[in-house]
Amino acid sequence: MITRIEGEIRDGEKLCLHVPGTDRTFTPLVSIVVPNERMTWTGGFAPIFKGVRTFELKPRSDGSTDFAMKEHFAGLMLPLAKGSMPDFGPVFERFASDLKREAERTPS
Repeated sequence: MITRIEGEIRDGEKLCLHVPGTDRTFTPLVSIVVPNERMTWTGGFAPIFKGVRTFELKPRSDGSTDFAMKEHFAGLMLPLAKGSMPDFGPVFERFASDLKREAERTPS
C-alpha cells in the first residue's frame, strides 16, 4: 500500500507517502499520536475536502493485539469527489495482512 514514508511520525509533522503504481505522493499531517494506542493522519483542505485516517491498537487479554484502521472523508466537494474515489477496501485488506505478517515474523 505504501512503499516509502518520509518524515517523522509525531504530532504536527507532515509525511510524504509513496504509493506503488503511481508517481503521486500523499502528504498527510500527523494529527494525533498516542504511543502504542492510536495514530491519526489528516489530509486535504477543510472545508473543501478532508480525509482522516485513524490507526488503532487494542491489547487483548491473551497477549495479542487487535489492529483497526478507518478512514473518514468530509467536505463541500465530497459529493462530487465520492464517485471518482477508488474502492480502498482491497488495499486496506492487503495493508492489514502485510502488517500482520511483519508483526508476527520471528527475528532471524
